[in-house]
Parts: sequence; structure tokens; C-alpha cells
Amino acid sequence: MPRAIWSGAISFGLVSIPVKLYSAVSRKSVRFNQLDGRTNARIKQKRVSSLDGEEVPYEEIVKGYEVMKDSYVIIDEDELASLSPKASRTIDISDFVEEADIDPVFYDSGYYLMPDELARKSYALLTEAMEESGRVAIASFVMRTKQYLAAVRPVDGMLMLSTMLYHDEVVEADEIPGFDEIAEIEVTEAEKAMANQLIESLSAEFKPEQYEDTFRTQVLDLIERKAAGDLTSVEAPAAADDEAVVDLLAALEASVSAAKEARTRHPSAKKDAKKKPAKKAAAKKTGAKKKASKKSDDADTASDADTVPAAKSA
Repeated sequence: MPRAIWSGAISFGLVSIPVKLYSAVSRKSVRFNQLDGRTNARIKQKRVSSLDGEEVPYEEIVKGYEVMKDSYVIIDEDELASLSPKASRTIDISDFVEEADIDPVFYDSGYYLMPDELARKSYALLTEAMEESGRVAIASFVMRTKQYLAAVRPVDGMLMLSTMLYHDEVVEADEIPGFDEIAEIEVTEAEKAMANQLIESLSAEFKPEQYEDTFRTQVLDLIERKAAGDLTSVEAPAAADDEAVVDLLAALEASVSAAKEARTRHPSAKKDAKKKPAKKAAAKKTGAKKKASKKSDDADTASDADTVPAAKSA
């Protein structure tokens, strides 16, 4: 069961709403330990001096910021503590902005905001007001001695908080070499038409459960098999030929054809296929009525529904 990782209050104007913060993300990853390949013993990390290779006791380790190669400014813990943001138990809202004005690149980690029992009405009121206005709250709060910028937004009748990056943490596109040259590239109307057709053929409703980390799944399966005694080696797939010359228009046409074929095997296509047997069933009932009225011709009046096999799922 999830546990609250922070508790405090949403504060704006003279209004204060006590809330608890729950992580909305449970990251899945496969973690490995480093072992000695000769004995399978765990590898221990030691802190050693780059000067003489001797192990350094933990109490002798200090923090240093490199200002130039091999030159450091030493900062002690008391100095850092004096600069730490003042402990606070409030999520201080400073602005309400249009959600469309926030570039998704600014979002970091997501959390649920759960109100205290006595604050549920105030929480519901704020949520509904934000939903109707289409606004997102920009706020700041302190958690574990670190100050965060955050966005509080209504989602399905509740409030979610997303920590955000500061503006100087986001890399501007014009800092990436080559982006300015893309605007000068010309594409033909035929290429655009084919690209739009490909996009349309692959358009679908977003259903997050359809996507999975296949690499993690395969790694876990490999671990399970090896733990059970299966020592069959896994061969790496052949490398793709990255140097092949691509005819863009031909590639788009082939992609559209492949997308249309894939759609016939898509789960949504299977749902449509499942609806077809219902018509067959109706025909079967009609055939049953014929049998009841013509008992003497049972063998000759079997309905199509009795003779045609059920449609296979796509």
C-alpha cells in the first residue's frame, strides 16, 4: 500500500488545505549486483585517495566543487545547512496559468495530493474551480531540504502535483547543432500527402496498457529461466544495415501498406470481428424456426449458421 512521503498544506491567499503527498510513479527496473566472476562474491566499493590509493575513512571525506582542473573549493556541511531552504510544510501557490502554456519538457515527477478528512470540501472546491477555469497552479515547496518548483493540476476530480525543472535546466533547441538547417529542407507535396496518410493509418486512442517495456520483460524471463537451471545462451540479433540508402517516398508507401495490414490484426479489429458472429446467431434462430415448421425436412433445411464455421478472430 502506498505511503505518504510528505504532509503539509496547499496555501493560496488566506486559504489553507491540509494534504498528503503520494508518489504517482512506481518505476520498474532490473537491478544487478556486481560480483567477482571467479567466485560470485559481491564486489564492495571502497573510497580511495587518487593521490596514494589508500582507503579514506568516511569521517575524513569532505565536499569539494571543482572550479578548474584539480582545483577545488571546499564547502563544509554547516555552510550548506545555513543555505538550505527554510523548512516549510506548505505548497505555496504563486500563480494560476493556462495548462497549454506549460511545455511538457518542464514536468519531472508526478504525485497525488490527498486531502485530510476535514479538508475534503475545500479540496473539492479548489479542484472544481480549477477544472472550470482550465488553470494550473504554479507553486513551490520544500521536501527533504530541497526546494521544488511544481505544477498542481486537476485530473479526474483530484489534484496532482508535478515537480518541474527550472528554466535554466532545460536545454534550448537552438543549442543543438543542426536544428537550424532542418527549416531549410524542402519536401514535396507527394511526400507530405503520403506522410499524412501514414499518420492517419496509425492514428488511435492512447491506451497506456498497450505498451510495455519488452526489454525488461525479456530480462526477467531470462533471469527466471536461468534460476530454474536453463543455461541456454541467448544470441544477439543481427545488426541492421544503417548505411542502406532509403527512398523516402517508397519507404512511406511501404509503411502505409504495412500499417493498414497491421490494423487488421489490431485489438480493435478483433472487437469488430467478434460482432459478426452475432448476425450468424440470428440466422441460426431463423433456421431453427424453419426446422420447427418443417420437421419432415430436418436434414435438408439446415441453416447456413449450422454449416458455416464461426469466424476466426483476427
